[in-house]
Amino acid sequence: MKRPLVGALTAALLGATAFTGLATTPAAASAPDAAPFGKAAPTSAAPAQVEKAPQAAPDFAGAVALSNCSGSLVRVPQSQPTDPALVLSNGHCLQSGMPSPGEVVVDQPSSRSFTLLDASANDVATLNATRLSYATMTDTDVSLYELDSTYQEIESQHGIQPLDIAAGHPTAGTAITVVSGYWKRTYSCDIDAFVHELHEAGWVMKDSIRYTPECETIGGTSGSPIVNNATGEVVGVNNTGNTNGGECTMNNPCEVDENGEVTVRQGINYGQQTYKITECVTTGNKIDLGLPGCELPRP
Repeated sequence: MKRPLVGALTAALLGATAFTGLATTPAAASAPDAAPFGKAAPTSAAPAQVEKAPQAAPDFAGAVALSNCSGSLVRVPQSQPTDPALVLSNGHCLQSGMPSPGEVVVDQPSSRSFTLLDASANDVATLNATRLSYATMTDTDVSLYELDSTYQEIESQHGIQPLDIAAGHPTAGTAITVVSGYWKRTYSCDIDAFVHELHEAGWVMKDSIRYTPECETIGGTSGSPIVNNATGEVVGVNNTGNTNGGECTMNNPCEVDENGEVTVRQGINYGQQTYKITECVTTGNKIDLGLPGCELPRP
């Protein structure tokens, strides 16, 4: 997973608990080009210089930086301007460490803070969470935080609107950009294909997004939104990649097809789809796993 972890596991993740591959606690990247489980960043690393994104690519408005990962200010189709805003990142980026396989965290207190960026990747505000609305590394790798400010307040005070989470399954061949708030850097490529199951250490993720090789995401990019270049909508969240060619180990996820055949793609990175979140949010931006059509894992 692409985030920093405490110890060896920490170095394997993309975020504090994010994937560069999967890990119970995000691993710290040893160098800017390292990609821990869940692409989390090393806690001691300093964000890199801003790189100008291609003109057609999404900008940084709405991206956020966590202590060890990336994330984004998001809304679903039913979100209202006066609702508490939501921040999306990876489950492996949690401050408490990576959730165990099968573990689902719902509606827990949180005091986590996030640095909000504008279109040019300037820091414009510190956002504060009151709740960890949802987090898991089972079937996916996602976390959602509820903030103490509304979308309306954030736009009025800082001029930043949230990114929209697409309500439908993305398609292969779509041009995408992974926007890292931690590194203030973007990665542009296409959706190559969807992976039946992605196995990393003890975690299993389903219907994962495989990128074409151009998206060479690194540690600290865990939790970055995957943005559809044509629509500007979030279609997934960046989380892991096969760093050393290992088979199904931490920071070396493997693909497993419907027949159980295992494929290793060294140097290829992955993300998790987010459209299912849109079916699990009710009035006031609250997570309700009992809603008709909600397919997110339950406790």
